[in-house]
Amino acid sequence: MITGGAGFIGSHVVRLFVTKYPEYRIVNVDKLTYAGNLRSLTDIEGAPNYVFEKADIVNFEAMRELFARYDISGVIHLAAESHVDRSIADPFLFARTNVMGTLCLLQAAKEYWESRPEQYENKLFYHISTDEVYGTLELTHPEGVELPCAASGAGAHPAYGTDFFSETTKYCPHSPYSASKASADHFVRAYHDTYGLPTIVTNCSNNYGPYQFPEKLIPLFINNIRSRKPLPVYGKGENVRDWLYVEDHASAIDVVFHRGKVAETYNIGGFNEWKNIDIVKLLIRTVDRLLGRPEGADDDLITYVTDRPGHDMRYAIDASKLLRELGWAPAHRFEEGVEKTVAWYLAHQDWVDAVTDGAYVAYYEHMYTNR
Repeated sequence: MITGGAGFIGSHVVRLFVTKYPEYRIVNVDKLTYAGNLRSLTDIEGAPNYVFEKADIVNFEAMRELFARYDISGVIHLAAESHVDRSIADPFLFARTNVMGTLCLLQAAKEYWESRPEQYENKLFYHISTDEVYGTLELTHPEGVELPCAASGAGAHPAYGTDFFSETTKYCPHSPYSASKASADHFVRAYHDTYGLPTIVTNCSNNYGPYQFPEKLIPLFINNIRSRKPLPVYGKGENVRDWLYVEDHASAIDVVFHRGKVAETYNIGGFNEWKNIDIVKLLIRTVDRLLGRPEGADDDLITYVTDRPGHDMRYAIDASKLLRELGWAPAHRFEEGVEKTVAWYLAHQDWVDAVTDGAYVAYYEHMYTNR
């Protein structure tokens, strides 16, 4: 079972598992909220080892029924409300989905697996979380420094500080979104410690790439640059994030699911620290170049807006444990990933238009209303 498989990261994970593991039956469970889009999976929707189920993870009885119907032996849990701004506007929704939804899945897995003769043997509940649960890091090198990093593939990566989030970093969430994910993480670990449920947690940095809902920074700004709309930048744009190309994240999930150690936590990062304003400028240069516009033609689209409440200054992941123990490292540098991402969005404007006008919701709703 892959929850949230119609979402951004989930669709990449579903596609990878369906194509790479024909011996698996992949059950994609998604509520199809505004961010769930089955058009992202049209290339594999007819695969013989793929099943889609429209369901809400907060519906405990529905989750129990799906475990029994499909004899679920593994869970990759990605379903979540994930936009910080939305969490500030509606924290109850985030608590409901991210906390209670995770709890419903944990309890459904526990009950079903305990009822089987083999119980927890060859079972796994894998929960995908975020680096935002750790809080914020200091911005100690405003101009950036080169620090050694074997996982980057080039021996060094730009960083804006000398401290990084590790698997032992104390949780310190600052937004309703990160608080809800932190709570879910604690429930996952508690189910292992209390009941022996085989669990793994990973915390990842900011994802980007094809099929991301265009409320997030990179796809939103690609679309705005293309349409010559304003590019609103919080504060001075000095906030720093570590960026992970979504296909790299999917490959890491594959590795952790198959080779990770039960009860362990692994951080997944891209070793690509960038200030928000530098990302915006890179996006402008890339979009303008690919559209044949003069360099600098859209620089004046940048506008600075009031910073959002509780805006963390810097996130940076130390993913060396994943490299050291499981041999995973990201394959994409940020500039390469941005080039691929911009090219994809410019070539798939129909997908973007369907998402932004809501047509995909109406298109698929009738297909699953009576399931």
